[in-house]
Amino acid sequence: MTRSTLPDWLPGMLVAACAAGIAFLLHLAFPVLPLLTVAVALGMIVAQIPALRPLLDGPLKAGLSLSARRLLRIGIVLLGLKLSLVDIAGLGVVTIIAIVLVVILTFGVTLLLGRMLGLPGYQPLLIAAGFSICGASAVGAMSAVTRAKDSESATPIALVTLCGTLAIALLPLARIPLGFDAAEFGTWVGLSVHDVGQVVATAQIAGPVALAAAVVVKLTRVLTLAPMVAIVGAVERRRTPLSSSSAVDAGTTKRPPIVPLFVLGFLAAVLVRTVVPLPGGVLEVADVLQTALLATALFALGTGIRFTELARTGWKALIVGLGSWVFIAALSVVAVWVTTRS
Repeated sequence: MTRSTLPDWLPGMLVAACAAGIAFLLHLAFPVLPLLTVAVALGMIVAQIPALRPLLDGPLKAGLSLSARRLLRIGIVLLGLKLSLVDIAGLGVVTIIAIVLVVILTFGVTLLLGRMLGLPGYQPLLIAAGFSICGASAVGAMSAVTRAKDSESATPIALVTLCGTLAIALLPLARIPLGFDAAEFGTWVGLSVHDVGQVVATAQIAGPVALAAAVVVKLTRVLTLAPMVAIVGAVERRRTPLSSSSAVDAGTTKRPPIVPLFVLGFLAAVLVRTVVPLPGGVLEVADVLQTALLATALFALGTGIRFTELARTGWKALIVGLGSWVFIAALSVVAVWVTTRS
């Protein structure tokens, strides 16, 4: 008697890939609708249909989760082939300093607001990490280093996913009133939007110049995750009594990597683009592939947003999340004006 050899992630990934294909067809029919935005919207719509939730939370869950994480990161790595070290160096010292200040100030203000409103446990810290650095990835990294409960991580992940997805629709509408050109808009998106995939979905609306600026700024921001996690880990070790270190000694706590692997892959791709004269055909294939991967991943990401569950998390967490989102968006506008118009 033989058992099925099909991996459990295959059904969910196939569904996400088919949804990406539907998003592409809708984009062809209505070019004004960006492909990646359509993919996210489809995921959100599917997630709100009660009859489909048993499938999303059951046989499709493994594949959707893998798509939202792994395919997203592979797509980001391929995005590195669009940039060179000259582009990164072009940010300049002033912009890099601005990125670090935006992260630190947003982290501190969000943490303070969460504690003032009495959010339980590590929720203020996790929301601060998610909104200031890189969304769900930062929440996961901080959860690992603090050994936070899954219940404490669920609300921050839902909030950064919701606000980041809203940014895809709302930030482009604010571009013209703010007077941003494509590069300034991309810088603003890279500074203020949470997950890398959401940054891509938002910035690509304004074209390749905005996308390039957003990705460079965003991945520079992602790199701040390493020192932030290290600092929080050091504080936690000092706060934790020696008698409660048995879990660490037993190896039950897995520490996050110093730098996420997909960031290293992105930087490697940038280096390849800088030093290797890649043929145009190779770059075109890579561009199509990364778009397909990101569309698949963003649909899967959208299926994780449940408005009814988010409403049950309480108004305090929602206020902290929305307040942090508005703060980082406004602070980033100031940073863009200072770095590009001074």
